[in-house]
Amino acid sequence: MTNRGYVGGRLPEFPESFWTDSTVLPKFPRLDNDIHVDAVIVGGGITGITSAYLLANKGLKVAIVEADKLLNGTTGHTTAKVTAQHDLIYDELITNMGISRARLYYEANMEALNFIKKTIDQHQIDCDFSTQDAYMFATTEEYEQKIQKESKAYEKLNIDGELVDTIPLDIKVKNALIMKNQAQFHPIKYLKHLVQNITEKGGLIFENTIAVNVEKGTRPTVLTRDAGRVTADYVLACSHFPFYEGLGLYSTRMYADRSYVLAAKPKSKFPGGIFISADKPTRSLRSVTINGEEMVLIAGESHKTGQGIDTIKHYEALEDFGQQIFRLETIPYRWSAQDLTTLDKVPYIGAITSGQPNILIATGYRKWGMSNGTAAALLLCDTVLGEKNKFQKLYTPSRFYVNPSLKNFLVENANVVSHLIKGKIEMTNLNPSMLPNDEGAIISIKGERKGAYRDTEGRLHIVDTTCTHIGCEVEWNSGERTWDCPCHGSRFSYTGDVIEGPAEKPLQKYDYKMIDNLTSEDSGY
Repeated sequence: MTNRGYVGGRLPEFPESFWTDSTVLPKFPRLDNDIHVDAVIVGGGITGITSAYLLANKGLKVAIVEADKLLNGTTGHTTAKVTAQHDLIYDELITNMGISRARLYYEANMEALNFIKKTIDQHQIDCDFSTQDAYMFATTEEYEQKIQKESKAYEKLNIDGELVDTIPLDIKVKNALIMKNQAQFHPIKYLKHLVQNITEKGGLIFENTIAVNVEKGTRPTVLTRDAGRVTADYVLACSHFPFYEGLGLYSTRMYADRSYVLAAKPKSKFPGGIFISADKPTRSLRSVTINGEEMVLIAGESHKTGQGIDTIKHYEALEDFGQQIFRLETIPYRWSAQDLTTLDKVPYIGAITSGQPNILIATGYRKWGMSNGTAAALLLCDTVLGEKNKFQKLYTPSRFYVNPSLKNFLVENANVVSHLIKGKIEMTNLNPSMLPNDEGAIISIKGERKGAYRDTEGRLHIVDTTCTHIGCEVEWNSGERTWDCPCHGSRFSYTGDVIEGPAEKPLQKYDYKMIDNLTSEDSGY
C-alpha cells in the first residue's frame, strides 16, 4: 500500500481510491481471437462480475470483457454503502409510479443487500461487512418538511424506519429518518472472491479489451476495437454507460454526475451508522478501517460532469466539513466517482429495446450501485435463464412516465444544446507558454481552441477539445487531471485517451513541436 500521511489542509496530490489501493487483483489478458460463449458480459464492475458469478454457477459458459482493469471504474470508487435508503426517493416514486412499484424498488434493493450478505456468509469472505442503521438528516426547515413526507412514504410502504430529531454526530439537525439494518463493506475484497469463483467455474475474463459495437442476430456478436469477437446467446452491457445503445438513445435519457470522497483519520470517534444529508450540497459519512485504524469516509459535492467549479474546491469543501465535525488528523486518500441518473431516477435494466431481447443493459444507478448493481445482476441472470422476475416491469428500459420523464428529457437535452453552443463560441487568450508545470487549461493556437496540460516534468500535452461522442467541447478537471465533457459525461485522460464513455474514440492529439506559434520558451521542452 502507498505510504501516506497528509495532514488536514494538505490533500493527497493524486486521487486514488482506498479500495483499489488496498487490494491486489489478478491480471487478465487482452482478447485477441474470436470466441463463442453462452453469455458475454461487457463491463468488469459489480454488475458484470455478479452476473458472471450467477450464470457461471448455473453452468453457463461466460466471458467478461473489460475496457480497462477489473473494478477500476465506479465500483472501485464508491463509498460502498449497501442500502435501500437512496436519498429522498420513495415519496417521489409513489407520486410518479404508484405505491406498488415504489415498494418493488425497496424490495429489489433489500433483496440485493441480503444476497450480498448471504454470499459473504456462504463463502466466508473477509470484506469488512457490517450491519449499520442508515440515517438521512435535514439541517434546514425546507428539508425537514421533505424528510417528514419521506417518513410518511416509509409508513405507506411498510419500510422499517424511524423519524427522530437527533443523530449521534456533532451536527445540529431538524430531524432525521432512519432505515434499520442496512450495511457497509469493502467492495473489492468482496468481488475479488467472486472473480476467483468465476474462473474456477471456467469463466473467461479479458482486460484492456474495448467493446465498440454489436452485430445483431439470433446469436449476437460483440465487436472489439482491436481484434477479437465474442459471439453469444446473450450480450449483457454492464459497462456503466452502455457501450452499445441500439435504438435506446440512452445518451439522451441520462445525465452524468461527479461526486468526491475523502478518507480521513478523525480525532473524534465515529459513532457507527451510515449517514447522508437531505440538504444540498450532499454530505455522506461512514466508517472505514485503514491499516488497522478506524477512519471516516466523507463524501458529497455532487455536480454534473464537466460543469462544476474548480474540482479541487469540492475536496476542500469536504475537508472543511470534516474538520468541523471530527477535527481531522490526516487525509490518506481522496478520489471521485461518476454516476448516471435516468429520467425517473430508477435504473434501466433489461432488454435494450423490445426488438432485441438478447441484448441486455444495466445502467443509471444514481450513486447507489452496490445495491442497484446487485439487483441488476439478479434480474439479468433470471432473464438469461428464462425465469420470471417480479422486478422486470419496474426496471424495463422501454418505460416512459410522462411525469417526470418528459420534463427531465426536455431539461437535460436543453442543457446539452446550451453547452454544445457555448463551447463552440467561447475563446481564450491563453497560450502554451503560460502554463506552469502540472496545470491544464483551454488554450488558443492560431485562433483554434485546444486543450493543453504541462506535466510535472514540463512536457506539454495538447489535444483537440471536441468530444468524440457528439462534438461538445470538453473542460479541464484539475482535481483528476482529465478532460470532461459537460454534455454526456465522457471523460478523457490528459493525453486524450478515453476513461469513461459514451465516447469510444480518443481526443485528437497534437505534437506541440509541430505547432508554429509556440514560443521559444516552449520549444526546449
